[in-house]
Amino acid sequence: MEIPELKFLLDEKTNLYNRPEFITGDPVSIPRSFTFREDIEISGFMAATIAWGQRTTIVRNGFRLMEMMGNTPYDFVMNAGPSDLKRVSGFVHRTFNGDDCLFFIESLRNIYLNHGGPEAVFRAGIRQDEPDVYRAICHFRQVFLESPHLDRSAKHLANPAAGSTAKRINMFLRWMVRKDDQGVDFGLWNSISPSLLCCPLDVHSGNTARKLGLLKRKQNDWKAVVELTNNLRMFDPDDPARYDFALFGMGVFNVKR
Repeated sequence: MEIPELKFLLDEKTNLYNRPEFITGDPVSIPRSFTFREDIEISGFMAATIAWGQRTTIVRNGFRLMEMMGNTPYDFVMNAGPSDLKRVSGFVHRTFNGDDCLFFIESLRNIYLNHGGPEAVFRAGIRQDEPDVYRAICHFRQVFLESPHLDRSAKHLANPAAGSTAKRINMFLRWMVRKDDQGVDFGLWNSISPSLLCCPLDVHSGNTARKLGLLKRKQNDWKAVVELTNNLRMFDPDDPARYDFALFGMGVFNVKR
């Protein structure tokens, strides 16, 4: 497929899926149920953290966790007492259990109290001479792991330095950073440029990208994320992650080009 034709296809499918109808049944519906900035950040981060497996189960468990947090996630993170924390200690989503959940809550509290919030932490890791959010994610992970935790809990925070695609963190960053008028992504974080975002990579988007010739690397790892994002920058250097809608939508809904 020639580049102009490929760009037309990607733009067409992005416009098809980047719309409010996409929210229903997607994990972004969880932070979309809040209006307060910090509630959106926390609910979005927790929803992204458990975003693997069946989408219906992810969404159901995400809303269940918000109910356990009294549907006031920021207040819960900052002020939860022992009885409140006991309530969420029973949360389970696949291998993410109550111990992991309690650690994530404590770590988010530390980030808001001592580091200025998650946007400030990600921003502190960005270097002017680097093309993407790789170092920002690594820095965020380092700060996040400051809080005492079980060894098992660290695996729920992706590490691109170890080769992870960091799909869920890249998705969370897309939600927080991307700015448009379509009503899916939030565009809350003005200090991070959308041009630095990496396209979230999973089985669906990876398979679609390979079929379209946008990704040659066979393994889904951070190198593949960089390769795919660099190719997407040919079509939109200011906002390459917007094509996540096209690749994911075509993959999940088995759309033929």
